[in-house]
Amino acid sequence: MNDQILSALVNIFPLIIPEMILGGAAVLLFLGATFRPNRHLWAAVALAALVLAGVALGLTPAPAGAHPRAEAGQNVAEGAPATPEAGISEDVVRQYASPLYYDSLSRLIKWIALAGGVVLVLFSWQEVPDRQAAEYQACLLIIVAGLCLTGVANELITLFLALELISIPTYILLYLPRHDTAAQEAAMKYFLLSVFSSALLLFGFSYLYGMTGTTNLPGILDALRRAQQEQDPAFRDVPGHLGSIALVALIMVTAGFCFKITAVPFHHYAPDVYQGAPTPAVALLAFMPKVAGFVALFRVLGFVFAGNPGDGLFLSGKVPILFWILAAVTMSLGNVLALLQSNVKRLLAYSSVAHAGYMLMGVAVAYQYNVPATEAPRVGGGIEAILFYLVAYGAMTIGAFGVLSYLSTPERPVEMEDDLAGLSRSHPGTALLMALFLFSLIGIPLTAGFAGKVFLFLGAMGVQDRHALLFRWLALIGVINSAIGGWYYLRIIAKMYLQTPVKPLETVRAWPSLATLWICALVTLVLGIRPGLLLEPARRAAVPRTAPAAQAWRASQAPGAKVN
Repeated sequence: MNDQILSALVNIFPLIIPEMILGGAAVLLFLGATFRPNRHLWAAVALAALVLAGVALGLTPAPAGAHPRAEAGQNVAEGAPATPEAGISEDVVRQYASPLYYDSLSRLIKWIALAGGVVLVLFSWQEVPDRQAAEYQACLLIIVAGLCLTGVANELITLFLALELISIPTYILLYLPRHDTAAQEAAMKYFLLSVFSSALLLFGFSYLYGMTGTTNLPGILDALRRAQQEQDPAFRDVPGHLGSIALVALIMVTAGFCFKITAVPFHHYAPDVYQGAPTPAVALLAFMPKVAGFVALFRVLGFVFAGNPGDGLFLSGKVPILFWILAAVTMSLGNVLALLQSNVKRLLAYSSVAHAGYMLMGVAVAYQYNVPATEAPRVGGGIEAILFYLVAYGAMTIGAFGVLSYLSTPERPVEMEDDLAGLSRSHPGTALLMALFLFSLIGIPLTAGFAGKVFLFLGAMGVQDRHALLFRWLALIGVINSAIGGWYYLRIIAKMYLQTPVKPLETVRAWPSLATLWICALVTLVLGIRPGLLLEPARRAAVPRTAPAAQAWRASQAPGAKVN
């Protein structure tokens, strides 16, 4: 048994070297906080840790692919024997039975997490007080490590722990300004609602474990398929072959993830938390948990509730229709409520809700397509469009919050729309950057936001089955919501360029703060002009891997199987 545990650790260790580097640096920062309160020093340590983790990730061999058998040109047929002779090697069996699985999606998510971490460290370089800097950077590194771990999680316990690695440090970040009552209120609201969402998520996971007897995602998929084939009582007499227990699990798990991505009806914390929390923490909160929530959603939905999009398991319209409704309601409510805001941080909070709705459109589309297991979804077909939009959204949202932080001083925070009046006269360069980020949030051509929305809307328009008309309506709802969103973004731009300053803004900031803005602007423009730079890796990452996964899991459970 000890040899098996040691062998398993040896197999897993190369997959989490970046996470271990980040965790070690976080421990160093927590220990160093008591000796030397210096924000520039600890930001440099965090930046070095992220770069080192990136080097380690770059040296990690690229995954062979999401479909070990499909890449060899073999047919991945359901019911084929899960043996090396059938085309699945012992190495593949071992990988799928492991709590961690490294594929193209995992690698892309790790790069996104590390790149986002670098930008957020630069963002906070000058903004976090000396006495809080070490704790802030340590929490940021743990959050990045949690997002990386979410990408490789292959079973429910690992996935939940990865999500908690993101949630718990976020509570600390929001609580750091101990003498700011608004920040304390924001931290308490976020904490209580986050605990509630975690309870819902665990409740759904417990149902999945109770139904299948395993927490391994390929194992759950295999058990549900066999239960359906054997007409298990839990799945009888239910329209669409979606059992009542599975339906409860689907609702609970979806509710838990909706909190992470600020989807309706679990969005209520966002405006108050965004308004009350420090701007660097808000920028992190707007991006990292949202990426983690969607990645976890891909993993659980793809294996448990939709299975392989081509096999029809639990795919009789319920999963895509559920997310159709969530997408339409989330984007509509987010945009309508944003229209009523005059505080820019609250406006961006509701904007975050609306953009979650756009991405949920991609989730609905992804599990509506009926494609063979060996084929990747078409461009704009769902997952790859969401991955593209997550990066675009991160750049334009962090950039917008970066402008607010860059212009703010302790004596005069810039939060209201009127605070930005006449910005083009006092800070023409900063006004131009803010306009770029807002234009991208609207979806103006030649920006990343435009490319991302085009891929999402084309995906909805491309649905060809009995729900084709319904998804065309969803695309139309998305276009209408983009027009609504354009009103409140253009309102801010008009104030910057058409009104006179209420009071001149004076800013003195270190180069990292300005570097954050230019990096976000560069990403926004490059992805708008050359979207293929990110879309092609996203397409490779979006290839489903459920068909060989279930067979590999079955092979790992066969008598005499040697899986470490």
